[in-house]
Amino acid sequence: MAAHKIFNDPVYGFITIPRGIIMDLVEHPWFQRLRRIRQLGMTDFVYPGALHTRFQHALGALHLMQSTIEVLRSKDVDITPEEAEAVQIAILLHDVGHGPFSHVLEHNLLPYHHEELSQAIMAELNQQFAGRLDLALSIFANTYPKPFLHQLVSGQLDMDRMDYLNRDSFFTGVHEGVIGYDRIVKMLSVVDGQLVVEEKGVYSIEKFLIARRLMYWQVYLHKTVLSAERMLILVLERLARLHREGSRVVTSRTLKAILDFPIDRSLPVSSILHEFVRLDDTDIVHELKDMRDSSDFLLQFMANALLDRQLFKVYLDRQPPSAAFIEEVRESTKTRFAQHTTEWASLIISGKEESKAYLEGNDEILILKKSGKLVRYSDETDSPIRERITEKHFLIYPRM
Repeated sequence: MAAHKIFNDPVYGFITIPRGIIMDLVEHPWFQRLRRIRQLGMTDFVYPGALHTRFQHALGALHLMQSTIEVLRSKDVDITPEEAEAVQIAILLHDVGHGPFSHVLEHNLLPYHHEELSQAIMAELNQQFAGRLDLALSIFANTYPKPFLHQLVSGQLDMDRMDYLNRDSFFTGVHEGVIGYDRIVKMLSVVDGQLVVEEKGVYSIEKFLIARRLMYWQVYLHKTVLSAERMLILVLERLARLHREGSRVVTSRTLKAILDFPIDRSLPVSSILHEFVRLDDTDIVHELKDMRDSSDFLLQFMANALLDRQLFKVYLDRQPPSAAFIEEVRESTKTRFAQHTTEWASLIISGKEESKAYLEGNDEILILKKSGKLVRYSDETDSPIRERITEKHFLIYPRM
């Protein structure tokens, strides 16, 4: 048997997975579930090619981690074989806790962040693999005495971000997200246990941060994507309420178990884990299709709107909508829907979104000067990307 398995990836070409624990994890049903979790949720409503999965992303991040380990070792950074295997496991499993449609339904189906679920799944896998994930768990939780290993998994310049910018740009066709990942990887080094970037890589970092900012508003928070995602959240919140009241039977056994779980953060994640790892996008799509014939007007209306892409309109701007415009939307919605439901106002969704391209402070990207001095990226660049927080208000409503 070959010592490794090859995957042909459209972004990087051939990705090599070594036989052993890493390949065993890839073949595990809980990891294979990621094939049924879309990386970008509802984004294909705007960019039809955005149908790639968390499975592809995890393999891509693993590939970048393998390249980074080689680069760091070539610069005499001490990474033992055990550490190399563990950090590969940590990045491979970093998103294993994502629920259906990735971030869309986070906190709406269960009261846990996906990183909490990922860590709980890794802990359970560690039991199944007789403690062989101990070191990976330590790196993931940032308790291992070489912090740069955790920074490669979760930081402002980690393999997760580098892959999703590259991959999401590729599958959406939005070229503003393309980054020089290969150059960034070659510019990485380690000083005093901290991940650093050599001085000549500063402009590659600047391009990386700008690309991330552009992708947020052009892809991740695109107003039509925002409409679709908020509509999905709305219909599932109503489904959950009706299910708990006993007036709507959920057809998916897995989704039913999730909705029956108490919304109580004091309960351990492990108490729902074995149900959660069965849940994926297909459960939600199946339920939406079943809702087409629901006797509840709002469920039927919203399910048909989502499945047939009859999306709500969106106001998205730095300034909040005027009181006059909000009143106009309310009157229009009431006129159209009050005869069908007393809860017509729930169809109007308001809020705000924000994007932070870069965070200053203790976790900043460190630049290694030619003199050997370490400086923070925010002190090295004159780019306006520094600590820039962009906030936009939204109002999502049925077409008038």
